Amino acid sequence: MNSYLLDTHILLWWLSNDRKLSKKTKELISNPENYILTSSVTIWEIVIKKALNKLIIPDNFKEFLDSSNIKLLSMTAAHAFYLEKLPMIHNDPFDRLLIAQAVVENFVFVTNDKIIARYNIKLFDM
Repeated sequence: MNSYLLDTHILLWWLSNDRKLSKKTKELISNPENYILTSSVTIWEIVIKKALNKLIIPDNFKEFLDSSNIKLLSMTAAHAFYLEKLPMIHNDPFDRLLIAQAVVENFVFVTNDKIIARYNIKLFDM
């Protein structure tokens, strides 16, 4: 069974039931047989953007995550050290951390970000 790491925008689209999220991706995330993860890096990014009034999320965001089948992936030193090996294709530090986590953990990364496809990373075909 594959494990899937969600990019921040995918988690936000899932949370808001955004129509940009493909049927195939919705089925992937909602299937309890799939091991779906979000990163503590994603939570960090969302909380920072909310505090800066750049993002509106429901007050029950934590409860939503707790009640979903989405697991939380913690950031480790191994993830941070892998950043040295990543080429500077993407400038977003949050995305770079998520890419490092997906590679180190051998997860399939679920994203709609076309720049990330330029990395040597397993991607979910949305």
